[in-house]
Amino acid sequence: MSRFLLTCWSFTGHLFHGINIGRALRERGHECAFYSAPKTAQLFADEGFTFFPFQKVDEEAMSEIMFAPNRERSVKDTLKFTRTLQTYLLDTIPQQVEDLAPILASWKPDVLVDDGTILGPILVMWEKYNIPVATLDYFCCLVPGPDAPPFGLALPQPRNWYTRLLSRSVAMGTHLVTAGIRRRASEIRHSYGLPPLTTSINEFTGTVPLHLVLNTPELDYNRHDLPPTVRYGGPCCLWNRPNYEQSADWLQQLPRDKPWVHATEGTAHVSAPIVLRAAAQGLANLPMEVILTGGKREPSQLDLGPIAANIHAVRWVSHVDLLPLLDVMITTGGAANVKSALAVGVPLIIVPTEWDKPEIARRVEDSGAGLRLMPRHCTPRRMREAVERVLHTPSYRQNAQRIAGIFAKYEGSATAAKLLEELALKHTPAG
Repeated sequence: MSRFLLTCWSFTGHLFHGINIGRALRERGHECAFYSAPKTAQLFADEGFTFFPFQKVDEEAMSEIMFAPNRERSVKDTLKFTRTLQTYLLDTIPQQVEDLAPILASWKPDVLVDDGTILGPILVMWEKYNIPVATLDYFCCLVPGPDAPPFGLALPQPRNWYTRLLSRSVAMGTHLVTAGIRRRASEIRHSYGLPPLTTSINEFTGTVPLHLVLNTPELDYNRHDLPPTVRYGGPCCLWNRPNYEQSADWLQQLPRDKPWVHATEGTAHVSAPIVLRAAAQGLANLPMEVILTGGKREPSQLDLGPIAANIHAVRWVSHVDLLPLLDVMITTGGAANVKSALAVGVPLIIVPTEWDKPEIARRVEDSGAGLRLMPRHCTPRRMREAVERVLHTPSYRQNAQRIAGIFAKYEGSATAAKLLEELALKHTPAG
């Protein structure tokens, strides 16, 4: 038996990925503990995991950065946001190390499984504390290379002279703009007696013992430019019902003789509900059943306007119950939502709003399993046209089902657990 300490921010998608991996490791006879925000303590207690709360790390400051209004950014805005976020993530490394060091000493994990945006384990603890680190990417592999454009701007895959030139030009500009971030990372490493970085942080993550991408190559440009430390494990996000949430028995009362469409902006969305409003108004009184979920907000808080008889607005519904019944899913493009829908062969309409969602939307559209509707175009009319197009174009469903078959072959959490188990065995001292 090995011990695995998993770190994760308290954002819902991050938690669900981690819990799925923790469950799979536990099923294989291993012991798991989690390091996350104090507000998640009950969730991990309900799941039966050992829990270590953030002590020094202030996650609320990160939330203020992450949830600032940022619908569609220009290149300048995106780079500014990236610098602000990376500065916060770097500046909290000393607090992360101060929190984690006594856990390593007392609980003695064999492997540190790291949320890829908690940088302390990657940049410091792997080398300083001689513990194998596995870092997680939730959808797109962040290790740069010629087979993928620079991450963050949702550029097209470099397939011809123009897109290759575009990628190289943006990569050069990004390298110059982020020079200060690399210097700061090197300063932090120096304070722990470690050598300076000679690459970008994203490239450095490809040197840790295991860089685990919770997706498949087929949905990430089929890259052949990655180091051997990068492994694809498939989706690990299909559990999403905390014990305090009830099953959606009311779904059984809805008629099944019409298509079912689900619109969600995820549990982390706090800005104006443009997707839900466009769906409520654009799909009203059409021959379909439409289920809208407000995440952490009650329907009464969303100002959706008059609700037609075919529109069913609720705060939350388990995707375990709902997704197998759907014909189309509308989402802002969160990694867990997108992979959960594709895992059961449901085509997507993605209105990419922030963070990595434009990158995810680009990959889904390229796969043929869905289409993008940019936020500035998210009107009731265009939403209706998008839904009707997906419903009446068989290739979207066919491609979603093709990806579902690929996902099934990877076995998701079970594969991730096996790779982590192999990492632990590789680093276990003989005798």
